[in-house]
Amino acid sequence: MKLANTYGYYSDDDREYIITNPRTPRPWFNYMWNGHYTSLISHTGGGFSFLDSPRDNRISRMRYNCLPWDRPGRYVMVKDTKTSQYWSLSWAPTIDLNYDKYECHHGQGYTRIVTEINGIRGEITYFVPADVDAEIWRVELTNLTGADRNLEVYSFTELLMGNALNDLINQPNDKHFTDIHFDADLRSLVATRRYWVLNKKVSVAQPNIDWQYRIYFTQTLPISGFDSSLDVFIGRWRSEANPEAVEKSRMQNTEITAGDPIAALQSRVVLPASGKVNFAVICAIAPKENSQSPIETADLSNLEVIDRAFAELKAKWDKHLDVVHVDTPDPKFNAMLNVWNQYQAAATFDMARNAGYYHGGLLFGTGLRDQFQDILGVVMVDRDRVRSRLLNALRFQFQDGSTLHNFFKLTNTGERTNHSDTPLWIPFGLVEYLNETGDFSILDEVVAYHDEGEGSVYEHMVRALLYAIANLGEHGMPKIRNGDWNDTLDHVGPQGKGETVWGAFFLGYVLRKTFPVLELRSDRDRLEKFQQIYESLGKATNEHCWDGEWYLRAFRDNGKPIGISAHKQGKIFLNAQSWSVISGLAPKQRADKALASCRKYLTTPYGMQIVYPSYTEIEDNVGLISRCVPGKKENGAVFNHASSWFVLASLINGDVDLGFDIYQRMMPINSARDIDRYEVEPYVYAEYVTSPDHPTQGQASHSWLTGTAVWMLRIGIDYIIGFNPTLDGMTIDPHIPSHWQGFTAYRKFRGKTLKLQVANPNGKNSGVSSMTVNGQQVAGNFLRTSDYSEIELAIAVSL
Repeated sequence: MKLANTYGYYSDDDREYIITNPRTPRPWFNYMWNGHYTSLISHTGGGFSFLDSPRDNRISRMRYNCLPWDRPGRYVMVKDTKTSQYWSLSWAPTIDLNYDKYECHHGQGYTRIVTEINGIRGEITYFVPADVDAEIWRVELTNLTGADRNLEVYSFTELLMGNALNDLINQPNDKHFTDIHFDADLRSLVATRRYWVLNKKVSVAQPNIDWQYRIYFTQTLPISGFDSSLDVFIGRWRSEANPEAVEKSRMQNTEITAGDPIAALQSRVVLPASGKVNFAVICAIAPKENSQSPIETADLSNLEVIDRAFAELKAKWDKHLDVVHVDTPDPKFNAMLNVWNQYQAAATFDMARNAGYYHGGLLFGTGLRDQFQDILGVVMVDRDRVRSRLLNALRFQFQDGSTLHNFFKLTNTGERTNHSDTPLWIPFGLVEYLNETGDFSILDEVVAYHDEGEGSVYEHMVRALLYAIANLGEHGMPKIRNGDWNDTLDHVGPQGKGETVWGAFFLGYVLRKTFPVLELRSDRDRLEKFQQIYESLGKATNEHCWDGEWYLRAFRDNGKPIGISAHKQGKIFLNAQSWSVISGLAPKQRADKALASCRKYLTTPYGMQIVYPSYTEIEDNVGLISRCVPGKKENGAVFNHASSWFVLASLINGDVDLGFDIYQRMMPINSARDIDRYEVEPYVYAEYVTSPDHPTQGQASHSWLTGTAVWMLRIGIDYIIGFNPTLDGMTIDPHIPSHWQGFTAYRKFRGKTLKLQVANPNGKNSGVSSMTVNGQQVAGNFLRTSDYSEIELAIAVSL
């Protein structure tokens, strides 16, 4: 078994994570989605589904903090009519039974669960087709015995329909608007709601609008019974594990106009000796204005059509993962970069920080900084979707260059929180898009501002920078106001005087990234102004913010610093050191010292601690960070997003072995080596890992939806492997461990495939000594791809 732990392992091709023990330390999730319809699914079939918005348009219900965990879900139960034994094909909710076999295969866009019990093998594959707003549960039952088996099949899921926050806090009233009936012609339960809460906050104001959708729930077997009342199907004082309808083999055929909704169907099948039965369960959603069910229009009652849709889904992910591929001496690095890191980055692109097991999608909506950051993972694959996403997100910028901090897709509302960094992610994301695509036409697209007027994308980009420049404080650095990237530094500058040192380095970095764009646009005066601001930021940070061994983190409203050696808590913050290097504003001697200080105080077995020592006493003029538990979250955890920036800084600064060492520590395959302590999925990055400042050191949380995903992906591709895109081509610049003798990789870029072969005969870390393209020696290590007519370019590099 490849890269195995107590609960599972990677398939030989790394495309699946296979769980063999269902009693994992926490539910381990996967995503199934097509850009509109999304399902979170755990290794036991748990999770929830939604259309477009996890708060405003939830389809099915998941109870938070539920015991047993991970309820309810998408269940298919099988009952033997002779013995009256019944069980679930996904293990849960019948978790007290002794299964002969259990496997969960989490793949890209699908999850397949295999069980064997009572002489029946069940295989259920869950997926969302690419072009239909539906989820499909494709089932195969195999008789492992030599006798015919008379079985009953029960498929069910608990519905929500509408606003998930309202369901959570107002369910006794909200359930008076459900409406479910059975359509005999469609062989489907048809469910809807007569009322839709779209308030952006809890309020007595009633929008008095109709939920605009219908849900269709069916299965391809002949249907012998149904229920739409949760109370009737489950029964009194029971749970999903022992529904009364299943236990008594009797559905009540309930149709409801009020009550807690469920979609539950019953079928009867004869499973021949050593034979098989195949069928599918389908849950689809469509606007009420549609006269036909999407199950009809897409012919989803046809198993051949369903199997074709699944094949198309797999082909889609084959294509997605074929844009970049690496073959290095490190199999764990390969597995992450080739499959799971790319896949996680794709999920964050569509989910932001808004739809997960740890991010319930109820409160925060879609973050602006996340939108412009998460494009990093998908822009290599689908430039058109990224282009559309950028143009949409720009609608939430105000005319003065500031932005909403977050927004909700269906209501176009959000919060203006005055986080100092949020507007700056606009130029960051736009330049990354330009570096990848060379699509300069986007700069001339016109997008409305959120308050009034409109401007070109170029103007939006410039206004974001001008807004930041107009809001510099007494020391010449950005005012932090209600926080920067570190949301928990929220009491540092609410009076408008506090300044962010990290923000100064970040502003400098973003300014420097835009210089080539301004030059391309012949915007000379503004380029000169921005260059002067960049230099002044360097002067300010080095004059006011150097503490002798590292840079301080911020100045409070009262002028006192945060992050200095004289403090007994919060002495050194990781981000200020990393970004002093990434921005290019730290002189080399100070860069060396700052990173050495990080190495001395912040290094843990799992990556870099975000601050040291953790806050153990409340400092109200610092913020929520001092109220967090020491060693967790922003208060001293190994915050992986920040740790990834330290890796980048180390590589840039020439500390390649150190950078790669921390990169390896952070990879979930390695951080999860004590899986019962780590707890969460070992195949995707978590937001943070508890540091030695807390007794649960090594425990991770908030997996999947973290900016870590895109940064680790692009640091791996752009800096370690060395495919570094620019406005006019590709720089080849590997930064590798000195013990690697070489590696191969390929990267698709602007219509060409760059096939890279790197030789490292002298045990170097970086520095290209020679490069050939298609056998011809080239000067330096820059490749202007437009100069070549060939579709494939063979690049040979020697370090």
